[in-house]
Amino acid sequence: MNYKFIESEAELENICGNLLKENVIGVDLEADSLHCFEERICLIQIAAEKEVFLIDPFEFKDLSCFLEILENSSIIKVFHGGDFDIRSLDRDYHIRVKNLFDTEIACRFLGIKERGLQALLKRNFNIDADKKYQRANWSKRPFQPEMIRYAAMDVEYLIRLYKVIRQKLVERQRLSWAEEEFDIQVKVRYENYNTLPLFRRFKGAGKMDSRTLAVLENLLQVRMRIAKQKNKPLFKIMSNASLISLSENKPETIDQILKMKALSRKQVNMYGSLCLEAVVKAMTLESEKLPVYPKTKRAARDRRVESRMARLKTVREKLSSFMEIEPGFLLSNALINAIALKKPENFDQLLNIKNIRRWQVENIGDQILKAC
Repeated sequence: MNYKFIESEAELENICGNLLKENVIGVDLEADSLHCFEERICLIQIAAEKEVFLIDPFEFKDLSCFLEILENSSIIKVFHGGDFDIRSLDRDYHIRVKNLFDTEIACRFLGIKERGLQALLKRNFNIDADKKYQRANWSKRPFQPEMIRYAAMDVEYLIRLYKVIRQKLVERQRLSWAEEEFDIQVKVRYENYNTLPLFRRFKGAGKMDSRTLAVLENLLQVRMRIAKQKNKPLFKIMSNASLISLSENKPETIDQILKMKALSRKQVNMYGSLCLEAVVKAMTLESEKLPVYPKTKRAARDRRVESRMARLKTVREKLSSFMEIEPGFLLSNALINAIALKKPENFDQLLNIKNIRRWQVENIGDQILKAC
């Protein structure tokens, strides 16, 4: 398949006009989240039936004609594992993708365990896709020719893959199930995780005492400031493991940091004094000003609820094997817990449980109710 970089706004307008005549297009995005603090969409790939188009968003002030296509409900947009892409489009352009078909989600209804695009291309078309540039820095210009070919190939086969997978869903009478999930997928929104206090989104913070939590919060803010100044992702400044070690051990000198091996010599030279200042500031904070991790009150143990959960998990395992759908996707543990707590007695009550799907109620609702 031919691929072409769109080079002007006039050309973009013309191509978008032609894309409006398509029933299905494939879409993929490349971003720089592994290389920059403020991630952004760096390349947009679009596949029509006979050609692939590439858009460098850094070169265009106005992408509205293409964004309108993404919001056009008459054109099917094929993504593969589109959660990140949909969140990125929301963050950068505040748009809502309509009429999504996500090939990764669809594969879950077909019992396909290896759902990566590379595996699917090999399985369906005997094509070996090179994922060499999956972690490349897409914010750098100019693009290497090999990167462009890689990006084009990411969408080149999406329409063909869509046709194969959609037909399989039709044959197994599960297309409507997948479409319900697609409708939910397009509602996901970008979440900014760099809001204070930072410890609330840090894994393991809930187990820390208040003083250690204060140290952690100061260190997290130091890391974020440095990452923002250098425009690098947080993990390239200091790892989470390093921050945990510094928070728990609370070093008072550079030598102690080096002895702990919490940071490398290079990191100590760059950030050691800032880390020590953060620790000292937290250690001198008045007790009444120490942060407290929000605790979730656990419900009192109820053996009847636990019994219902056990029965539901047993039913799930049997249905998962029979329907060839992974257990956690067929009925998640969170949903099992909610059902066990609510103890629904009919379909209407079952449908009112948060996050349950209509396809679940219609196809395994009887078994769920019996297990309750």
